[in-house]
Amino acid sequence: MSETTKKGSCALVGAGPGDLGLLTLRAKECIEEAEVLVYDYLCNPETLKWAPPTAEIVYAGKQSGAHTLSQDEINALLLKHCGEGKRVVRLKGGDPFVFGRGGEEALALAKAGIPFEVVPGVSSAVAAPAYAGIPLTHREMSSHVTFFTGHEDPKKEASSIDFSALAKIGGTQVMLMGVERIDAIAGEMMSHGVRHDLPVALIQWGTTGRQKVLVGQLHDIGRRVRDAGFSPPAVAIFGEVVRLREKLQWFENKPLSGKRIVVTRTRVQAGALSSQLRALGADVIELPTIRIEPPTDVRAFAELVQNAHGYDWIVFTSPNGVNAFFDLFYKLYDDAREIGAAKIAAIGPATAQRLKEFHVHVDLQPPEFVAESILREFQKMGGVENLRILLARAEQARDLLPKKLSEMGGIVDEGYAYRTVAETRDETGARRRLVDEGADLITFTSSSTVENFVALQLPWPKGMRVASIGPITSKTAREHSLTVATEARRHDIPGLVATIRKFYRV
Repeated sequence: MSETTKKGSCALVGAGPGDLGLLTLRAKECIEEAEVLVYDYLCNPETLKWAPPTAEIVYAGKQSGAHTLSQDEINALLLKHCGEGKRVVRLKGGDPFVFGRGGEEALALAKAGIPFEVVPGVSSAVAAPAYAGIPLTHREMSSHVTFFTGHEDPKKEASSIDFSALAKIGGTQVMLMGVERIDAIAGEMMSHGVRHDLPVALIQWGTTGRQKVLVGQLHDIGRRVRDAGFSPPAVAIFGEVVRLREKLQWFENKPLSGKRIVVTRTRVQAGALSSQLRALGADVIELPTIRIEPPTDVRAFAELVQNAHGYDWIVFTSPNGVNAFFDLFYKLYDDAREIGAAKIAAIGPATAQRLKEFHVHVDLQPPEFVAESILREFQKMGGVENLRILLARAEQARDLLPKKLSEMGGIVDEGYAYRTVAETRDETGARRRLVDEGADLITFTSSSTVENFVALQLPWPKGMRVASIGPITSKTAREHSLTVATEARRHDIPGLVATIRKFYRV
């Protein structure tokens, strides 16, 4: 069979319950290899950043009463792309074979003779109770668990849920997809003999920073749901184990629990800040306002890199500059010694760390993470008169550093290693989510993130405050009439996270 006519393949991949840390390694591998990625409403949209830039991404979300594509249309879509010889990833919330209709998609693929694999995922039926502090089994309370769905095929003439059997078997019972019918389901359970005061918990958006938990009893859970305006997606747990939540809840006790924080760094760089905030319980919206691109004149920068051995000092002002420099350097040379005797200066620990990852020793790292600090360090060392200095920096960066070094007698070449441009894409729907749901805090890690966020002209959510990584970024924010609520004392990502944590502790 020719390359053009051979069939592709499909991976039915469980995206887990929402927490990125609960996605399996195999699931991440599949996303990274996808040529077509078809994903659901319950998938964490941050998983999309692992897909290759060339991958076609299709949203096939199905919410209650709002289906983007029907199941038949999804099946046809998978068959079409696989028939074109492509590697297709069908990304499904939770586990594809646990109330996820993955079995129907697998049957369609099998019938068409298309090879497929199933990548199990952590089901919200197990993960959400764990994050709510509710163990599904306990030696003194429950030795078995029953899973059932509250949302059955509407074409069925009668429910296949045997409420009589549920009443007899007891133990812990977990229901997925039934929050809209909780009144009717609780009524059926009570009419079949389940006691009225049975503890019940509903967990909305379990394992994520949006997690909310509602606890009641079988006879009043419907009223509590209505009063609280509780809506899908949610998992319900029926049983004595719900009582353990009072002592075992842990996720909501994290320092940033209940806080929604916007991260505006580039899509590639957002991960470090986002993961640290999520680890503290925050609900993070990654809304990149900038992206890093090659400089306008790559040839000019390449010529400076090629002559790096002729400089006394090479100054790096950011990890992006380090990446751009050494990407070019190793295209030109295959021996690190070609950098010659140049000494290396780095502004900020992240820049220094990136240099160390390239096995480059940092000779000068000022205590403060701004250009002014490196100027003071050079003065302490006796100045830079007649020394040749290469600055690997961004286009349109502040001119303070080259200007002052030149005034000190240095022979300065500005190497424009990269440029920051406005991020125009919004593949994860982050902008819409910010407008619809608002946020407590927005983080700015550079002047360009401020400028490009303002340029989006999004409505400013009520009560959203600003956290800045340092004085230069704060100055830019104020120039755009933004009030800075808190500024990192240490001007790097760990410093910003520590400042945010302290801000909400006060």
